[in-house]
Amino acid sequence: MNISAIILAKNEAARIGRCLESLAWTDELIVIDDGSTDDTVRIAKSLGARIINSAEKSFAERRNIGLMEAKGYWVLYVDADETVTEGLATEIKKTITQPSFVAYAILRKNYYLGHPWPFQEKILRLFRKSALKDWYGELHESPRVQGETGELSALLLHDTHRTLEGMVAKTNEWSEVEAILRLASGHPPVVWWRLFRVIATAFFDSFIKQGGWRAGTLGWIESIYQAFSIFITYAKLWELQNRKQ
Repeated sequence: MNISAIILAKNEAARIGRCLESLAWTDELIVIDDGSTDDTVRIAKSLGARIINSAEKSFAERRNIGLMEAKGYWVLYVDADETVTEGLATEIKKTITQPSFVAYAILRKNYYLGHPWPFQEKILRLFRKSALKDWYGELHESPRVQGETGELSALLLHDTHRTLEGMVAKTNEWSEVEAILRLASGHPPVVWWRLFRVIATAFFDSFIKQGGWRAGTLGWIESIYQAFSIFITYAKLWELQNRKQ
């Protein structure tokens, strides 16, 4: 096999079909399912994907499972709420026939609450399998690659932050993990000025550095939300630090 697509999913019945259809050109579809209770698995199977159950494992562990299971010479990682554009598919197929690098960063365009976000990020997602050693990190996972990496120019579309209700639920869930990890790493005590600093930094990054101000009302909502999200993480860290005392 030339290329395997590895897709992480959990309760993504509304989006998994579109994701897999955008990957129909690959040689192998592997869905790493984190205990979905909706129709995610059924839909994925109907589109030819091989399902691997990996409930209660970290993102890095799930990506590593996909790496071990993949049969392709190249591996492409996509999340269930992402879509590979025709332009990106064409670019990947052309690139892996005469590669200059062992891995490639892909340009990802995010959609928040159904609207395009001004900032596009670069993320390593395409690898020669033998060059990708593993993924590491409990929450914000990163790839460990042996060799030089390059960049692709076509877009991967990311339909994230779909509802405010879902955003708040996810923040409540993952801020707990973030706080525990920071506590375990020996983070300095959370004092009042540190709260203001992280809130201001998060807002500045979203609204100014990423150009959220160009998105109008959405930019304000998303940027204030990012500040709120980091505040919750640090408030929970403060709570854990005081409980430990």
